[in-house]
Amino acid sequence: MRKLIVVGIMASVMLSSCVSNKKYTELEGNFNKKSQELVDVKADLMKCNIESEGKISSLNQQVADLRKDKEKTLEYVDNLTVLSKSASENIKETLAQMGKKDEYITYIQKAITRKDSINVALGFKLKSVLKNGFHDEDIQIDVEKTVVYISIADKLLFKSGSATISKDAKIVLGKVAEVIAAQPDLEVMVEGYTDSKPISTAGIKDNWDLSVKRSTSVVRVLQNDFNIKPNRLVAAGRSEYMPLASNETVEGRARNRRTRIVLMPKLEQFFELLENKID
Repeated sequence: MRKLIVVGIMASVMLSSCVSNKKYTELEGNFNKKSQELVDVKADLMKCNIESEGKISSLNQQVADLRKDKEKTLEYVDNLTVLSKSASENIKETLAQMGKKDEYITYIQKAITRKDSINVALGFKLKSVLKNGFHDEDIQIDVEKTVVYISIADKLLFKSGSATISKDAKIVLGKVAEVIAAQPDLEVMVEGYTDSKPISTAGIKDNWDLSVKRSTSVVRVLQNDFNIKPNRLVAAGRSEYMPLASNETVEGRARNRRTRIVLMPKLEQFFELLENKID
C-alpha cells in the first residue's frame, strides 16, 4: 500500500514537472515575441521621430519663407498705397484738365457756330442785295463754315484781256462794299482767275500777270471809291490753274474767267478769342 502511495506521489511530481516545463517554454516564447514586438515598435517610433523632425524642419522653413513673403507683400502694399495716392492725385488733375478742355472746346464750338450763323446771314444779305439787275450765273454766293465766297463773272467787271474796271462794275462792287463795311471784323481777299488762252494784251505778260492786276484793280476800287480800310484787303492771282470747267469750250472758258471776293474772319481776332478764354 505504501508502495502504491509513493508511486502515486512520484507520478504526480513528474507530471507536475512536465507541465511546468511546457508552461515555461510557452511563456519564454511569448516573452521573446513581445520583446521583438517592442524592438519593432521602438524602431517604428524612431523612424516616425526622424520623419517628424524632417517635417517639422520643412514646416519651419515654410513658415520662415511665408514670413519673408509677408514682409515683401506688406512693403509692396505700402509702396502701392503711396503710388495709388500719387496716381489718384494725377488722375484727379487729369480729369480736371479734361473738364477744362471740354469746356474750352464747347466755348470754341459755340463761337464757331455763332460765326457760322453770322456768315449765313451775311450770305443771305449779299444775295438779297445783288439779285436785282444781275443773272444768277454771273454772281455766285457760297457760305462754307466761317467763310463767304462771292464769285463775279469776268464780263461784269472787265473787258476781254483788260485789267481796267468798267463803270458798270462799280455798281456791283458798291453793293458788295456796303455789306463789307457793315462787317469790320472780316478780312477781304480778292482773287483773280483766267482761262487758259494765252494773253496778247500789251503791258500784260501772261495770265498770272492778268489775274493779279485784275484783283489789284478791284482792291483799289474798294479802298478808293468805297472807303474799305486797306489793312482789311488782300489781292491775289490764281491765273488759269484753278478752273471751274474745261477750257476746251467757250462756255467753260467763260466760267473760268472770274473774280472771287472772299470774306473771312481775321486770324488775329480768332487767336485773341482763344487767348482770352485761356486766361
